[in-house]
Amino acid sequence: MTATRSDPRAASRWIADATKDWKRLSNRSAILVVADVIPAVGFAAGLGWLMGAVVPALEAPNIVSLATAVAPGAGLAVGSLLLRGLLAQCAVIASSGVANQVKSGLRKRLMPAVFSGRVSDSAAMAAVVEGVDSMEGHFTRFAPARTAAAVAPLALIAAAAFVSPFTAGILLFTLLPFIIGMALTGMAAASESRRQFQAMERLSGLFLDRIRALPAILVFQAEERQARLMAKASQELADRTSRVLRVAFLSSAILEFFSALAVALVAVYCGFNLLRILPFPAPDALTLGQAFFLLALAPEVYQPMRRLAGAYHERQAAEAAVPHLQMVEKALPPSRRTAMHLENPPAITYRNLSIAYGPGVPAVSAFDQHVEAGSIVALTGPSGSGKSSLLHVLLGLSPVSDGKILIDGNVLEQDRDLGPSIAYAGQAPMVIPGTLGDNIRLAFPEASERAVMEAAAKAGLSGNLDRPIDERGGGLSGGERRRLGLARAFLKPATILILDEPTAHLDSQSEARLLPVIKQAAAGRTTLIATHSTSVAAIADRVIALS
Repeated sequence: MTATRSDPRAASRWIADATKDWKRLSNRSAILVVADVIPAVGFAAGLGWLMGAVVPALEAPNIVSLATAVAPGAGLAVGSLLLRGLLAQCAVIASSGVANQVKSGLRKRLMPAVFSGRVSDSAAMAAVVEGVDSMEGHFTRFAPARTAAAVAPLALIAAAAFVSPFTAGILLFTLLPFIIGMALTGMAAASESRRQFQAMERLSGLFLDRIRALPAILVFQAEERQARLMAKASQELADRTSRVLRVAFLSSAILEFFSALAVALVAVYCGFNLLRILPFPAPDALTLGQAFFLLALAPEVYQPMRRLAGAYHERQAAEAAVPHLQMVEKALPPSRRTAMHLENPPAITYRNLSIAYGPGVPAVSAFDQHVEAGSIVALTGPSGSGKSSLLHVLLGLSPVSDGKILIDGNVLEQDRDLGPSIAYAGQAPMVIPGTLGDNIRLAFPEASERAVMEAAAKAGLSGNLDRPIDERGGGLSGGERRRLGLARAFLKPATILILDEPTAHLDSQSEARLLPVIKQAAAGRTTLIATHSTSVAAIADRVIALS
């Protein structure tokens, strides 16, 4: 698989545009800024007040005088700590709300593309599961931390400047290498995050494919070889994750070094200033309380930056997932499609229609045919001739690259959804966990129990409709699964009937019994059938042979 690359700015624009409706992010950022500035200044002021009052109070003759002197400072410091804890809890609550909005909103937006069949299952799984999950960290941790890191340090430095402009200058000067270190490690983290996401996508696709092929793997005794493949893909993901963590640890080490250096410079300056032994004329004379205020405030200046550095890999992970999310987004069917409910069987015209799934030879090229209203038309031809594509295009599952489709002489526009008027039975009917009756009723949830039983009987599904069916179709044979699709088509009261290989995997006797049922179901409908069977083609009013 080739590496997927994205422009960081373009990725950031896509993330901002895709999630522009979630306004609570600004609330989360504001809470963090307040939590970083007000409690920090309050704690530093309380500590400075406390230490400034301790030394004179020690000379007092009794403990009451000492308690009276230090109580205001101690109360301010403790109150600031409690306020910080309260604001942090509020930020966590806001974060959980944002996370739920972001993840559910993105998945709701992308799921139509997953079900459209226009993207591979592995790509869809990686994007909708891991890709969307990566957005959670970006919006709940990185985005608020970025705003707080841009505002809070400058506000704290301004507070320090009221006491000591020289100390504020030290803090401001040391921010530069701090920011440079973050940028360098961030660029390294970006490439590693992209490789990690690609490894995760490969593992997801491999796992999904092997689960589907599990019966064949067991039959051919290929368990050990497949286990080795899974282990290799898992180890690759583990290696990529370890590299991301190494970059994160390196980033933290660099930032802690510059943070400790800045605090040490402030401590040295304050100590020498108090002792009046600075090697240069002191720009300001500090008291003990002021010195402790600056010492307590200096680490807080870098706290928002450290939090941003800790969450920076969340941004890289989100941007690495953007190309995969965009790929799924491009497969989205036209939004706000208007449902078409046809009351009578329509005439269907394919006019110079071409269907292409990508560059290269199209699946269908310049197809011109007219299907009379209420007629049965069979599409025959070898595999790959485009029979299924001509059926799927009516459902919106195949892309029209050229030409038109007309319904009763009117062009079927991309914003029109013909699906509500179509009863469809495909080659691989979808199965959901539940009963056999639940699976049949998917085609028409409003159907009565009697209608479901009649549709099952017409399709030749015998037995108890309450028997359980798992998500892999366990409990259904291949022929029964095909009959399930037919039962759904029979159940839905639609004016168009589309059948894709309706008698495949059935023996000749079962097929012969099903042909009258198909003809009966097609009565009063415009019917299109893709088939290799000459017996099925024989019941059609017209046969179109594709090559």
